Amino acid sequence: MYKEEVQKVRPELEKALDFFKKEAAKIRTGSASPSLVEDISVDTFGQKMPLKQLAAISCPERKQILIQPWDKSYLEPIAKALQSGQLGASPVVEKDAIRITLPQMNQEYRQSFSKILSEKAEQARELMRKWRDQAWSEIQRQVREGKAGEDEKFKGKDELQKLIDEYQGKIESLVEVKQREIQEV
Repeated sequence: MYKEEVQKVRPELEKALDFFKKEAAKIRTGSASPSLVEDISVDTFGQKMPLKQLAAISCPERKQILIQPWDKSYLEPIAKALQSGQLGASPVVEKDAIRITLPQMNQEYRQSFSKILSEKAEQARELMRKWRDQAWSEIQRQVREGKAGEDEKFKGKDELQKLIDEYQGKIESLVEVKQREIQEV
């Protein structure tokens, strides 16, 4: 009985982990990456679209992002959207592309990005705790209704906690790796 509830939680924890991975990829480190800009919302012709749907994004150099719009009419809206971003760099519009050269990260930027990373990790942890609490409530409800015994209740609690610990460990590992990347010179 409790195993079903624990197994129902696993896909949700996987989603929370994937969410955190995507959010962490958007946080700037010492190197340029397409993930820093690909989800920036661009207002084109009265519609908001993610940048990755409007242009090819590449990194020709370690500290540079090159954005080549599929259509030249996207240049201005993309540049406008990038200026309001949190990269700490201004986009330079060239003939048919936009180039962003990332500045050297100073200590203030590093602290700011580390704080954002911690906030995103905490959001993922909160989501995991929410799923754990829901499963635990369901296990307790089944015990109250007589569908399961006290032994199963405590086994379920232990299994649930092991699963949560496993996924929280994965988040911690990702945070450590990203923190190292942020602190790189």
